[in-house]
Amino acid sequence: MSDKQPPAKAIPVDETGRARMFPSAEEDRRRVGLDADTPQTRSSAYKLGFADLDFIMRDELRGERLQLEFLKPDILQRDRGITSTVVVFGSTRIPAPDHCAAMLERAELQATQFPDDDRVQQRLRVVRSLVAKSRFYEEARRLGRLISGQPCDQEELVQCTLPHGPYRTVIVTGGGPGIMEAANRGAADLGAENVGLNIVLPFEQHPNEYITPYLCFNFHYFSMRKLHFLMRAVALCVFPGGFGTLDEMFEVLTLIQTQKVAPLPVLLFGKEFWDKVVNFQALVDEGTIAPADLDIFKFVETADEAWVYLEPVLKAAALRGATRRR
Repeated sequence: MSDKQPPAKAIPVDETGRARMFPSAEEDRRRVGLDADTPQTRSSAYKLGFADLDFIMRDELRGERLQLEFLKPDILQRDRGITSTVVVFGSTRIPAPDHCAAMLERAELQATQFPDDDRVQQRLRVVRSLVAKSRFYEEARRLGRLISGQPCDQEELVQCTLPHGPYRTVIVTGGGPGIMEAANRGAADLGAENVGLNIVLPFEQHPNEYITPYLCFNFHYFSMRKLHFLMRAVALCVFPGGFGTLDEMFEVLTLIQTQKVAPLPVLLFGKEFWDKVVNFQALVDEGTIAPADLDIFKFVETADEAWVYLEPVLKAAALRGATRRR
């Protein structure tokens, strides 16, 4: 009889290296795949609940889906040490300056070919307006650079270096083209991590190429996306935009007005645009908001002007983060 001991079985460990008593969910999922092919194992009822997409998509599990849309972006951002963000909203339709010439040329050519077509003529007016606003693309890009390019050069901030490098605050956008692309692009210019919170829509919403891939999230529920915009926000920058931009802006203004969130800088780029599309003073004159409510936001024209308001806020956020990590 041999006294040679049989090899010890490998003890499964968790992600921290500790011994795990029970198999992981992933291990059990693989085990199920090794079962004999029978009518019973082919039944959808036999699938593990968390591996059964048809089951997860049932109406009764809406609460769990909402929870997952909260947890996934939250956990993955925590993994990267992201604790403070600046949120940038703005139109998907404002073009990059290098696209303006071709865009305008096409519209003018069509207008020449169809001088009596009102829709074509209106399209030309719209394109000219968008081209005129392309300066905001450059401002959003510069803003992304300013926010993402802060080195930890002060002695008291030595400990604030995060896994994503020496950037204390991260740009967050809705992840699409236009102004959102510009802000993500500004951060990417410096090699800085940046976040895109995309949402499934029938048009205009594909992730731009400048979002950090492992921080590019996708949502089904607008409510969860809105929550993630504000969870880590220390400031909000709003460029000219449409319904989506207005929706997000007014929601934040309401939350600040009703003290549901702590006050934070809300910077509206392009006073001429905002005065044209929203008569804020009329709301005061009609008595539906208080005069002091107009102090919740500030108008700015350039990234450098915005930086005057943002820099002290971002420094304070960095100091808070450094204190937490000591």
